[in-house]
Amino acid sequence: MARRLISFGVGLALMGMAQAQLPDPTRPPANLMVTNAGAPESAPPAALTLQSVILRKGGKPAALINGEFVELGGKVGEARLVKIREDRVVLRGPLGEETLRLTPAAEKKPVAPAGKAKKESKR
Repeated sequence: MARRLISFGVGLALMGMAQAQLPDPTRPPANLMVTNAGAPESAPPAALTLQSVILRKGGKPAALINGEFVELGGKVGEARLVKIREDRVVLRGPLGEETLRLTPAAEKKPVAPAGKAKKESKR
């Protein structure tokens, strides 16, 4: 009986050590962590990323840029949000205008009308 209790205790201790080494999946990324001084840890400045566009009836359009909610006319760093479209926004700052796109690698191309496509394929 004593041997079982000792084995059980050792097993619990080993399980506790194994859990202590697992990372916390709910912990925010290191670049968002705040130090004791209240300032973010030193990290290179990230490029601006457009995450969402919000077009509201009867309300100011807005955008989500680098996790920050910005209404039309609002500021992101030193740049001001001057234009909002379905797939992009335009910021104007000290270095000029910058366009941020929701899907930077995707380009919209017009599609030929269905009637023309059929006629051209018959030739």
